[in-house]
Amino acid sequence: MGHGRNSQQIEPNDGQPADGAAHRSARLTRRALLGTGSAAVAALSLGASGSAFAAPTSTSRGAGPFGPVTVADPESGGSYARAVFLGAQRPGGRGAVLATFQQFGSTGPGGFPIHRSTDGGRTWSPYSNVPVGGEAGRRWLQPHLYELPRAFAGFPQGTVLCAANSLDDTSTRMVVYASVDRGLTWRYLSTVAEGGAPRAENGNTPVWEPFLLLHHDRLVCYYSDQRDPGYGQKLAHQTSKDLRTWGPVVNDARGTEYSLRPGMTTVAQLPRGLWIMTYEFGLPDGTYHVRYRLAHDPESFDSAPEHALLDQDGNAPNGAPTVSWSPAGGPLGTIVVTDNDNQDFFVNRALGDPAEWTRLPSPMPRGYSRQTIPLTGPGPRDGQGLVFVITGSPYAERTPVRAGVIRLA
Repeated sequence: MGHGRNSQQIEPNDGQPADGAAHRSARLTRRALLGTGSAAVAALSLGASGSAFAAPTSTSRGAGPFGPVTVADPESGGSYARAVFLGAQRPGGRGAVLATFQQFGSTGPGGFPIHRSTDGGRTWSPYSNVPVGGEAGRRWLQPHLYELPRAFAGFPQGTVLCAANSLDDTSTRMVVYASVDRGLTWRYLSTVAEGGAPRAENGNTPVWEPFLLLHHDRLVCYYSDQRDPGYGQKLAHQTSKDLRTWGPVVNDARGTEYSLRPGMTTVAQLPRGLWIMTYEFGLPDGTYHVRYRLAHDPESFDSAPEHALLDQDGNAPNGAPTVSWSPAGGPLGTIVVTDNDNQDFFVNRALGDPAEWTRLPSPMPRGYSRQTIPLTGPGPRDGQGLVFVITGSPYAERTPVRAGVIRLA
């Protein structure tokens, strides 16, 4: 975890920021917000897909771009927005979508409010809460919604999982909840990993930012890990075959020096047996430019080469990236990356070739860990290039949680 506010030009040869000192004093970082420890956390009341995150999902034919529309407008703001399109083959009708977000200064029950749309994301209403009654004395960060694409570990296809960071002044916990009734009720399943106090500074031991993926016969939970004494923060994952017990920690990305802080894993499946993992890469100057890795096994990113993501002008997206892949846009489809500091999206139609990143203008507002979900439709309009977007506030700002659909140009 950690985040810089401004994107800036960086050199493609070494990935280091140019003129970082000139921007440093103006940059509000998550380290500044959380680094003072429990007082800062309390003041903020923090509480920040069979295929991978934001895999193409089915939507009704004839749908087109719309939005932004308001999903929710909590008085204290919402961020780290997440959504999941529920499978059309189950009861409830086509186009059912669940959404949630982390809240700031919430006076509600805690946990994550679930909002529901039955018209593909155009209108929304409150639906449930994860966990149902909150959890006394704890705050909630970084939700991730995931629908099981097939039966797994005794749960039917279509079970919705919610992974999250449950924390208090002294601890952080990666927890997993499940709903077998399309998000109406939820029950606790397990804790993936536990860490120390929620301080996003090197030398502390929290865990952050879960991300789920069902791969073969295992559910993978990726997260950011500050517990390894060899690294200020690294990216890692654990796997489970039963959703109750979790295997050993496996590394996904580590810095070459202790002070470096890779964080905020998201993963998407690409054609030709490839997977992409994006993440922010925290440097001592407070920048968190986006890096990525390509691998044939989503459980073996640690050995894959690391690439800096740069557009055609040498500019880098900065902070809180997410990634998805759409089958539209050419024979290899389109990789879509979003970051905290840009309203534009960063797209690649060449399977992640580092020289082929371009910008895609978007009417959807920027936001902290904005999520994209590529959509497909039945019949000859498959791959028409529609992408659902859900976003909340940029970090340390206050805006409504909003959603909409864009078209890849």
